[in-house]
Amino acid sequence: MTMITSRNPHLRVAVDVGGTFTDVCIFDESASTTRIAKVPSTPDDPMRAVVDGVRTAGIDLTEVTLFSHGTTVATNALITRNFPPAALVTTRGFRDVLEIRDGTKDELWDTYVDVGTPYIRRRDRYEVTERIDYAGEVVTPLDETEVREIARILRRKDIKTVAVCLINSYVNSAHEQRVRALLEAELPDVTVSTSSEILPEIFEYDRASTTVANAVLAPLVSGYVNRLEAQLRTDGYDGDLLLLHSGGGSMTPAMVEKYPVRLAASGIAAGAIAVADIATRCGYPNAIGLDMGGTSTDISLVYDGEVRTTKQWQVEYGFPISFPSIEVLTIGAGGGSLAWLDEAGSLRNGPQSAGASPGPACYLRGGTEPTNTDANVLLGRLGTALIGGGLTLDVAAAENAIKQSVAGPLGLDADTAASNIIQVANANMADAVRLLSIRRGYDPRDFVLVVCGGAGALHGAALAKELSIPTVVVPPHPGITSAQGCLLVDIRHDLSAMFQGRVDEIDTTALEREFLRLEQEGTQRLRHEGVAPERMVLDRHISMRYAGQWRSLTVTAGSGPGFLAEAVERFHEEHERDYSFRRDDTPVEIYQIGLRAVGTTPKPNFPRTSEPTTAEPVPVERRSVYFDEAHGRLDTPVFDRDTLEFGTRIPGPAVITQLDSTTVVPPGTTATIDEWANIRIDIQESR
Repeated sequence: MTMITSRNPHLRVAVDVGGTFTDVCIFDESASTTRIAKVPSTPDDPMRAVVDGVRTAGIDLTEVTLFSHGTTVATNALITRNFPPAALVTTRGFRDVLEIRDGTKDELWDTYVDVGTPYIRRRDRYEVTERIDYAGEVVTPLDETEVREIARILRRKDIKTVAVCLINSYVNSAHEQRVRALLEAELPDVTVSTSSEILPEIFEYDRASTTVANAVLAPLVSGYVNRLEAQLRTDGYDGDLLLLHSGGGSMTPAMVEKYPVRLAASGIAAGAIAVADIATRCGYPNAIGLDMGGTSTDISLVYDGEVRTTKQWQVEYGFPISFPSIEVLTIGAGGGSLAWLDEAGSLRNGPQSAGASPGPACYLRGGTEPTNTDANVLLGRLGTALIGGGLTLDVAAAENAIKQSVAGPLGLDADTAASNIIQVANANMADAVRLLSIRRGYDPRDFVLVVCGGAGALHGAALAKELSIPTVVVPPHPGITSAQGCLLVDIRHDLSAMFQGRVDEIDTTALEREFLRLEQEGTQRLRHEGVAPERMVLDRHISMRYAGQWRSLTVTAGSGPGFLAEAVERFHEEHERDYSFRRDDTPVEIYQIGLRAVGTTPKPNFPRTSEPTTAEPVPVERRSVYFDEAHGRLDTPVFDRDTLEFGTRIPGPAVITQLDSTTVVPPGTTATIDEWANIRIDIQESR
């Protein structure tokens, strides 16, 4: 990678753009210190918030040795469908694969709710005559005259980005590559995404959907990344801009231009990366991450030190993206989530959100409906100022909104109504945690709950109590955890290839040859991004299934003698954990092989305190705080987190405030500051 040489580069900077705030995390290598900054997001142009955050933090970009960025540009484009016109070229007879899909729907029993329309309209999907069979043999040659005619039509329509997905191209890409060459020759300004390069795998629907998403995002994402890189260079940074992708790694702008779809879950992956790092440093191999921001909550799971990943996900239901991604469950529960009554008069919470504008009623920016933030302000859990006094909260406005929309219609007093709003939000998050843990065979009692985001520490202890999780960990800067996660990622590429056959019948020489081909491609990609050979790490994995099964499980695979037998045993163990049974006497077959090509980057060395303090903590104020019906309002000490040192014990009830978050320590629990400056809340006492 390119590193800057001007002045004395010693800063690592990470910027994460969220729905409400843009977070900046600055790690000073020379002093081993971390400082943070938060600025409002600018949805109309996210780059403005990035630049504003850098300037607000007072960063001299000539002193920056690494700049990492988690962006929501791709995610927002897919959600809003705000992308330029695109076209699809496919094999004759497969024009409607994007609409036929797999026949499923999100609301299975609601006949009036349909899956959204494809990203590319039918009028812009074109067929060409060609056919390659399942074995890669050419059955019908490509009709190049038809391709040139399609190019003429695209020129007339002024379409600049094209997806090419021909049937069975995953086993023989010759026709797709020829289509690409013809289109680029006829249309020099066009961007072409081929499925054999984006996702060389079986199942034409998943492959087509992923390729189409890549194509529609290409102009937007590459334009944003190039503008940001140019602005950073103008301001003095001459290193590589690293962009976090959904798989938990990072990419340089050079690779983003080819694989923009990998940024479709950029922002939410960073929080999960940070959760794994925080839990590991604290000695917890298993952790559940709860990243609650202003609009939504992202829930992730770390097991045995590894973040769970998934091979298929989507920003919008019905349009799968089949690149490996950190498995994060996102629900509409954030500080700005609205409390409302349904037609039956039941209290609901989210997924609607007040967002950054107008925001909660207590912001006094025009919001009139009650939110979780309004409830926390009224209950005294939040103070009247956020982000170091940059935002003032009005208790009277919060109370008025809750009385009008919830307390009055339900015949409750304001405190009870606000408490119920929080309880419904907590129940929604608890249900989501159960989906990601208990439903997957994990017992929450074996995990620690790491709470992040500006609102996570307000709800963490209550959630842990409901889920029987024994310990809550609140990192030093929970509101910028996603930005911190951007500092912890390596450059990473995920490659795959189809390789099917029973383990006891396959040609191991052919299998090794295919792995070597993937390793060569992975090495080339890393070299293209400036990664030195000594910093390259290549990890193999194999997707396996019992003979006759439809779904497969992916397990790590080594190299050398006996690696295949070890992978099979690992598959049996994983299958038993995920599905509660194993069949050692049933033949196992390989479905697919893959490779993770990693270019390691230097990680920040976070400081650790060795000597605990003996001083008693001194509250900065006392506040009346409502915790639950059993305790009502209690006179509660409020502590400034910046004054708390390693070894400090704070029995609940208590509130701990800081620039980017507020931590609630309920009655019956105890908060302790550990050697990493985390707050650890012991929930076992309250149980």
